[in-house]
Amino acid sequence: MTRRVRRKLAHSKEKNKEIVGSDSENPDDGCLRSSTICDLDWMALPDDTAIQLFSYLNYRDRASLSATCRTFRLLGSSPCLWDSLDLRYHKFDIAAARLLSSRSKNLRKLRFLGAESADAIISLEARDLREISGDFCRDITDATLSMIAARHEMLECLQLGPDVCERITSFAIRVIALCCPKLKRLQISGVKEVTGEAINALAKHCRQLLEVAFMESNSVDELALGNLTSVQFLSLAGTKNLKWNSASCVWSKLPKLVGLDVSRTDITFSSVMRLFLSSQYLKVLVALNCPVFEAEVDNHMIYNHKGKILLTVFNDIFKAVGSLFVDITENESNNLSYWRKGKSIDRSMDVIATWIEWVFSHFLLRIAENNPKELDAFWIKQGAALVLDLLQSSQEDVQERAANSIATFVVIDDENATVDSQRAEVVMQNGGIQLLLDLARSCREGMQSEAAKAIANLSVDSKVAKAVADIGGINILVGLARSVNRLVAEEAAGGLWNLSVGEEHKGAIAEAGGIKVLIDLIYKWHAGNDGVLERAAGALANLAADDSCSMEVAVAGGVHALVMLARSCKFEGVQEQAARALANLAAHGDNNNDNAAVRREAGALEALVQLTSSQHEGVRQEAAGALWNLSFDDKNREAIAAAGGITALVSLAQSCSNSSRSLQERAAGALWGLSVSEANSIAIGQEGGVAPLIVLACSDIADVHETAAGALWNLAFYPTNAVRIVEGGGVPALIHLCSSSVSKMARLMAALALAYVFDQRTEEFAPGGPSSEGTSKTMNLDEIKKVALKKIEAFVLSFSVPQNFAAAMVSSSPKALGQVAEAVRIPEAGHLRCSAAEIGRFVAMLRNPSSILKACSAFALLQFTIPGGRHTLHHTSLLQNAGAPRVLRAAAAATTAPVEAKVFAKIILRNLEHHHLEALN
Repeated sequence: MTRRVRRKLAHSKEKNKEIVGSDSENPDDGCLRSSTICDLDWMALPDDTAIQLFSYLNYRDRASLSATCRTFRLLGSSPCLWDSLDLRYHKFDIAAARLLSSRSKNLRKLRFLGAESADAIISLEARDLREISGDFCRDITDATLSMIAARHEMLECLQLGPDVCERITSFAIRVIALCCPKLKRLQISGVKEVTGEAINALAKHCRQLLEVAFMESNSVDELALGNLTSVQFLSLAGTKNLKWNSASCVWSKLPKLVGLDVSRTDITFSSVMRLFLSSQYLKVLVALNCPVFEAEVDNHMIYNHKGKILLTVFNDIFKAVGSLFVDITENESNNLSYWRKGKSIDRSMDVIATWIEWVFSHFLLRIAENNPKELDAFWIKQGAALVLDLLQSSQEDVQERAANSIATFVVIDDENATVDSQRAEVVMQNGGIQLLLDLARSCREGMQSEAAKAIANLSVDSKVAKAVADIGGINILVGLARSVNRLVAEEAAGGLWNLSVGEEHKGAIAEAGGIKVLIDLIYKWHAGNDGVLERAAGALANLAADDSCSMEVAVAGGVHALVMLARSCKFEGVQEQAARALANLAAHGDNNNDNAAVRREAGALEALVQLTSSQHEGVRQEAAGALWNLSFDDKNREAIAAAGGITALVSLAQSCSNSSRSLQERAAGALWGLSVSEANSIAIGQEGGVAPLIVLACSDIADVHETAAGALWNLAFYPTNAVRIVEGGGVPALIHLCSSSVSKMARLMAALALAYVFDQRTEEFAPGGPSSEGTSKTMNLDEIKKVALKKIEAFVLSFSVPQNFAAAMVSSSPKALGQVAEAVRIPEAGHLRCSAAEIGRFVAMLRNPSSILKACSAFALLQFTIPGGRHTLHHTSLLQNAGAPRVLRAAAAATTAPVEAKVFAKIILRNLEHHHLEALN
């Protein structure tokens, strides 16, 4: 995998426990630059300025700065700095609460995450707390919520969600009603049953209650809701089992009801119309994604009636909402942005607009998570534009949910890193990238995290990735990745991971300092922070695929960091990406020294060998790929074998016949690479490696059977392995490849393996003794040999152009020989490297009585000596040392030799002369 997207909410209980936050070090977030900081006399700053700077810090950093001197201690204790706290991105437990208690006396607004933080709120001395907002409240109990309510009788706003609060019951709601008489807003998601007793308690004791939301509930007493006579806004979005006939009759009589949200319920058409037409004060009725209602609605539906608006997925939401706030003219865009710009005629409508934004943000996030098929067109038509409009809200929680919605709704398949390109491009075309990058510069860590996640997911689309890079997104993400808040750093690293897929972005990431930042993330979060580690390693893996970036990764200490992950991290996603990064670092061969650098890192090869036995297929695949790439180095081959690599890879090859083609290819490829060594080749045979390679050679997938053929070619060089190939049924498999593979390389290596098997006396393979069984096997082998030689001959002749060969036989001119060479050349064969013993065997094969084997050996030597090949100079030197020119001249002049062998011999001689002249010059 080369990238990652995230559809689900970023926060979890476990993550919250690990966070030790601080603000981002983003260079573009509006903070002071280093050059200014060096010359600034901090003690000479006016108190107001210093307090303003304090306000940009989270609570831990404020406390740390306050401890530096008496002046800062006094300024850091200023009540205005402690009237609001967002603790969602920090570890907030009872111990932390006690440390903050002395500063929390003036606290008015608090946001938290998870049950542990909820328990800690009780330890704060914040008796005047007015607003509490909690995320990830699934594990909060009645007891905890009741205690919070009992200690904060001045509470005016309580919001818990959007996750379901499945352990909260009506008991806690009754306690809230009794303890918090000043309550104005109550929004709780996922309470299974809200009883009439609980609602009546709210009606009796909370006389200032203006806004109530019981969302995602299984049951709410709809008749009791009619007693909430002070309520102006009511949301039952996603609630089930409501009796709509009685509900619509009762709610339509609520004397102050201005806004009603029944989205994602089974409300009927008749109930909608009764509420819409009968409610005296109702201004906004929201019925988005209501299947029963939408099935009954007709083309004559009224969406605007006497100053009331009905919002559905069918009508123009922007136009409908805009009609509440501005005079409609042909030249105006009717949306919430006009209200934000102060164009609303009636300023008393501000509270309605604020509620509409809140409702929309919840609805869009919920349908983004569920991704119903029937709303595909809605996203393109107006949903994307609507969520982008919400990014400009003045409400922080609305902005965050909007960014989270974008990150979620563009994703089709999280596991396969797939996004809907049409949705992503709609966001881009409507200015969403710039909006998200602006929000990513925020000093609010929650906004940084959500915006970075949205940018990361959108960047899976190549067009969006280019737009992000073009307007400075890479620098912003690199800055966010420096954050000491893990969630911010994690999402930023995810953005760099996805951007690094594009070849055109790799250099820009390196230039922005991204490589060092990603490596630093591994050291900073190496213990138990799997998300950030996987993303950092994934980004480094992509960058390592680039030659210049790979060298920078190695120089910056990336090899050590990645090996550390491969050795010590137990999370499979991290292991997979670390192994992939090491594979890419080792893939550059002669271009740089990274291949050797991986070998020199203590424990690297042992870790990769160990990972080949992982239970996770992706880990096994990347580890085998890394060992394959490393095996191109002579010293690495022996070190891998010494680390147990042969046994591990043979075992992998034996078990992967039903696995992915990538795993099969890499398992065979790693054995191919190791088998270049004589000792390794013999050891592979002894470990049982021939049989699984024969199985892989029978694969229909060209990449798989090509690598298997390469390994069998190397193994067949040694007589004991040749016997194993024959006895294991490998000859028919090679014959099939030689004649049928779509890969010229596979056909070549199958032909060469067969040539190795049959270039000596076949009696060596026959079992001893005069038994009839032995005679039968010998006869069968003779038949198989005939078939094999015919297939080798057919393979060589398949490259023959008769007129070219005829011309070359007559004149032997460079032009004539060049035409033949170009026609028979297999470009990939230039990457094959033969040993002196192998070259000597091909030379000896030129003297073989079999004209087919002569032609085959000449064909092979031609491939190995064509100018421009990676190892041509190596092969020509070996041929000279083996006395090949004399043998080649004899073959070219032999009257009994086949035409192909003669012409190939002439071309090889020309190649040798060419390289000899080059060496002299």
